[in-house]
Amino acid sequence: MEKRIKKPYRSVREVTDEERIGMVKEIFTTVTARYDFLNHFLSFRRDVAWRRFTAKRMSFPLTGRYLDVATGTGDLIIEVARRHKDILALGIDFVKDMLDVGQAKAAKRGLSKRIQLMQGDALALPFRDASFDVAGMAFGIRNIPDKAQALREMVRVVTPGGRIMVLEMSFTRNWFSALMYRTYLNRMLPRIARRFSLNPGAYAYLADSIMNFPSPREFLSLMAGAGMVELETRKLTFGATYLYTGMKRAEAET
Repeated sequence: MEKRIKKPYRSVREVTDEERIGMVKEIFTTVTARYDFLNHFLSFRRDVAWRRFTAKRMSFPLTGRYLDVATGTGDLIIEVARRHKDILALGIDFVKDMLDVGQAKAAKRGLSKRIQLMQGDALALPFRDASFDVAGMAFGIRNIPDKAQALREMVRVVTPGGRIMVLEMSFTRNWFSALMYRTYLNRMLPRIARRFSLNPGAYAYLADSIMNFPSPREFLSLMAGAGMVELETRKLTFGATYLYTGMKRAEAET
């Protein structure tokens, strides 16, 4: 029988980057078994639609290669490979347990030959410059303390003119929506997590990480600072989630 974990996690505002990295690794190692179920359940399956929306907006004109950073259990990379049938998709994450689940899901869908998952660091991607047409990330950037470095690495590995696409949840600033969202994150979500998760504290961390994520304007500024141009945002499900898109400068522009 799997052991229930009764451990509280400190707010992301109260820990060092090193402590947060260790905390995130522990959390995602302990929630793997029910991670996909709870993602779909807690988002009312909107997370599926958000990934489909993201994958639909990708194109692969030069390398035919896609990189999925912080790939987790592989839902985004699987959706991208399913929609774009002629590409090779590589995913990287630092939690092996999540990668094992993702690889099994890819195999079940007959995508093992076109999806490769590996353990690695989003802050030092093990790929050459300009190796991919698109680098994407879904619900991973908020768990990376040094967001600027992660974005710089995504820029480095895409081709000139290539796209960086980041799907992430956001804490709405509209007062009424914020009240509803805060109630859901701080009251309903913990109760659901206590019922279904072996590590309910992980979902308190989830709520905290969302509420402390940069505003859309602040995150676009981080993307610009990483060297991206043609920045765009797409508000999804009344601003619960945003799709952020940027382009690496074409060589003629540098």
